[in-house]
Amino acid sequence: MIKILLVCTANICRSPMAEGIFKALMATRSLDSKYSVGSAGTWGQDNLPAFPLAVEILRKRGIDISNHRSRIIKGSIIDEANLVLTMEQNHKEALGAEFPFKKNKIFILSEMAGESFDVEDPIKKTPEDFEKTADILTALVLDGLSKITNLGSAK
Repeated sequence: MIKILLVCTANICRSPMAEGIFKALMATRSLDSKYSVGSAGTWGQDNLPAFPLAVEILRKRGIDISNHRSRIIKGSIIDEANLVLTMEQNHKEALGAEFPFKKNKIFILSEMAGESFDVEDPIKKTPEDFEKTADILTALVLDGLSKITNLGSAK
């Protein structure tokens, strides 16, 4: 099974949203038996639920992340990943420095769609900002799916 890891700061908003979106997309394309998608944070604490607005925004889109629990990235989590996709350039740089053996498998999510920008954290912002984040994440996963699956499958 090919393991994709999505990473943000605290693993309570962007990366769980991206994980839910990615899993839903893989299920609709019958690829969920080939790919395992998880998420983690670069900083924060383990076992926190997803941010309520993130849960609500995705629920409205038919995606349930209500059972999500945060986890902080560590060697064993990154060791298992075939591909690591971060929300920000600084996440990519931090993970590359901490886990140099995985540096060639760490990318910003936007790079998968041929772009290079950070997905901003909507925490402490409006519900509209959460909607915008969900829209951006959905577009990046859709636009980058081919590259994600190709890179994730590479040895």
